[in-house]
Amino acid sequence: MKPIWIVDDDQSIRFVLEKALLRENLPTRSFINPREVLQALEAAGEEGGPQVLVSDIRMPGGSGLDLLTKVKEKLPGLPVIIMTAFSDLDSAVSAFQGGAFEYLPKPFDLPKAVELIRRAVEESQREEVAEERMVAAPEMLGQAPAMQDVFRAIGRLAQSNVTVLITGESGSGKELVARALHKHSPRASGPFVAINTAAIPKDLLESELFGHERGAFTGAQTMRRGRFEQADGGTLFLDEIGDMPFDLQTRLLRVLSDGSFYRVGGHSAVKSNVRVIAATHQDLEQRVKDGGFREDLFHRLNVIRLRLPRLTDRLEDIPMLTRHFLQQSAKQLGVEPKRISDAAVARLGTFHFPGNVRQLENICHWLTVMAPSQVIEAKDLPPEVLANVASGTAAPMAAGTSNAVPVAEVVAPSGLPVWPGEPATQVPGSASASAANGATGGNGAWEHGLEVEANALLASGRHDVWDELTRRFESRLILAALASTRGRRIEAAQKLGIGRNTITRKIQELGLE
Repeated sequence: MKPIWIVDDDQSIRFVLEKALLRENLPTRSFINPREVLQALEAAGEEGGPQVLVSDIRMPGGSGLDLLTKVKEKLPGLPVIIMTAFSDLDSAVSAFQGGAFEYLPKPFDLPKAVELIRRAVEESQREEVAEERMVAAPEMLGQAPAMQDVFRAIGRLAQSNVTVLITGESGSGKELVARALHKHSPRASGPFVAINTAAIPKDLLESELFGHERGAFTGAQTMRRGRFEQADGGTLFLDEIGDMPFDLQTRLLRVLSDGSFYRVGGHSAVKSNVRVIAATHQDLEQRVKDGGFREDLFHRLNVIRLRLPRLTDRLEDIPMLTRHFLQQSAKQLGVEPKRISDAAVARLGTFHFPGNVRQLENICHWLTVMAPSQVIEAKDLPPEVLANVASGTAAPMAAGTSNAVPVAEVVAPSGLPVWPGEPATQVPGSASASAANGATGGNGAWEHGLEVEANALLASGRHDVWDELTRRFESRLILAALASTRGRRIEAAQKLGIGRNTITRKIQELGLE
C-alpha cells in the first residue's frame, strides 16, 4: 500500500502520528513544508504518490490550503485531511471548497485522527476500484441480474431493425435504453430523435410528428419537417406513447405499416425509413381494454418488449449509480467530486425511490451542493430520505408476546427509542432507570432486549441495522453518563473511557446537544 504523507512543521505532531499509524500497519512518510511535498510528488509521479495526505494549514514556506490546491490539480482523487490549531470558519470553508476529505482541528483526539485517516484510506482504495470499473465499462448502467437481462436483450437486438416497446416506471431509464438500442444498431450512424408525446399539446403534436406545409394553419409561414423526416435513416423514440391522442394513433399506425405519411396541409406522401422505439409507464393492455389505446397499434408496437426494473428491484446498483452521479454532478458544476460513506449508501438502500434512477440522480445533485463536507455521511442525506427511513422503521411484534406494541414505535420522553420490555417513562440516569438497571443488569435482560430488537429489524429487510442500533445504544449510554455527572462532559467521557473530543463529536452526530 502507498504511504500516508504527513506534512507539519511541528516535530511532535509528526512523531505522534507516525507512531500511531505504524501501530495500525499504515506506512508513513513525513515532510516539514509544502515545498518538500511538491518536490516529492514531482519525483514520484502519479503512481508513486501517497494514499492519503495529512497536512497542517500554517507552516513556514507555504500554506496547507495552497498545497491542497496544487495537489488536487495533480491527483484529483487523493483524500487530503487538513489539520490546524486555528479553528476558524474561513479555514474550514476554504479547506472544503478546495476539496479536502476532512477538516481536523488541533488539539485532536489521537484515536479519532487515526480513525479518520483509516476511513480516508478505505475511501481512496474504493475510489481506485470505482475508477477502474468506470474505465473498463463506461456504458454500464447496472450490475443487478434484472439489468443484465436488459443488456442481453440489447445485445440480441443489436443487428435488428425491429420495433421495440420499453415499459417501466417513470425515471427508470427508458430513454437511456432507447439510445443504447440505437447506438448498437445498424442505424448508429443515423440520427436519434426523441419526442415526449405527453409533453406536447394535442393541437401541435401532429405537426411535431409529421411536419406541415406552408400556410397549413395560421402561423405556418414556412414548410417544416416533422420528427419522422428528421429521423430518416435513424431511430425515432416516442416516449410516453400511452398518452398519445386517439386520432393521432391512426396516423402513427399508417406510418408503421407502410413507412409513408402526409405533412399537415400536404397532398403528397412522404416516405421515411425510420426505426420506431416506443416507451410508456402505463399498462397499455389496460388502456386497450378501457378504449384509450388502439389494439392494432398496440400489437404493431409490441413486437419486442423490454421491461425495465424499478430501482428498488436493483438495490445492488445503488452504490455504483450514486458514485457515478456524484462524479457527473461535480463535473457539471465544476467542483471537486464528493465521496459518500458506506453508511450513507446503506441508508439510501432503504429508501423506496418513487422516482427511480432519476430521483437518485437528483439526490446526488442536491448532495453535491448541500452536503457540508467532502465525505457524505448518512445524516447529510436529504430530508425526504431521512424522513422516509424514520417513518418506514420496522415495526414487527416481539416473538411470543400478546398484544405487543411495535418495538420501533415506543419512544421515551427524551425522543429516543426504548428497548423492548423497558418502560417508556424511564429516562437514562433517572431513579427508576437506575432501579430497573439494578434489577435486571445482572440477568442479561437488556442483552435479550437487544437481541429481540435486532431480530425485528433484520426481519424487516432493512440494511442499516448496525448503524441504527449503534446510534441508539450510544445515545442512551452518553445520556446516562451525562445524567450521572450532571451534564459535565469531560467527567462523563472519563467515566465512559473515551476522549473528550470523542464525546463532543458523538453528542453532535447523535443530535444530543
